[in-house]
Amino acid sequence: MSKAHKKLEKNINLMAVWIVVVISFAGLVELLPLIAQDQYIEPSEGIVPYPALQLAGRDIYVREGCYGCHSQQVRPFRSETERYGPYSIAGESVYDRPFQWGSKRTGPDLARVGGRYSNDWHYIHMINPRDVVPESNMPGYPWLAENQVNPEKVQDRMRALQTLGDPYSDEQIEAALGEVEGRTEMEAIIAYLQGLGRTRTNR
Repeated sequence: MSKAHKKLEKNINLMAVWIVVVISFAGLVELLPLIAQDQYIEPSEGIVPYPALQLAGRDIYVREGCYGCHSQQVRPFRSETERYGPYSIAGESVYDRPFQWGSKRTGPDLARVGGRYSNDWHYIHMINPRDVVPESNMPGYPWLAENQVNPEKVQDRMRALQTLGDPYSDEQIEAALGEVEGRTEMEAIIAYLQGLGRTRTNR
């Protein structure tokens, strides 16, 4: 063991500084190329910001922790594309904050679930998953059928996303009130799920 290495291991402050330096450098190596390439920051063809009801549904999806068991990232492997559909690309997720990629799959990947099942199927599944998938260990979410979406919060969210660069028009934000008024959280989350992957059904 070299003298420098011994000194590093015995000096906790020096070790901490070097850990920060190494992690920072590694982070820059990972992130800078992505920032410099348009394909990772430009939306793919057909990808637009979520309509008001789907945006509300996405926020409910995140709030309820659905991402803890369901990824939205189809890997570029035959076993995945045959089961779920075309593999995921970065341009699909430019309007997702935070994005729902990941590796945890207690349940199936949902990146391409839009249109696979009817609204009624989703409703029953969200109330009591075992009514349609007997072996499911997913909990039910019956309260979503009773809670109503807050239109003002949806508008505030859209304004915040507009500030961050999402191309919502002022007209879309104004129209959001009417689009979500009187809608339940169940309707919103189903709208979100039905929209997932609908723009990339073929490669």
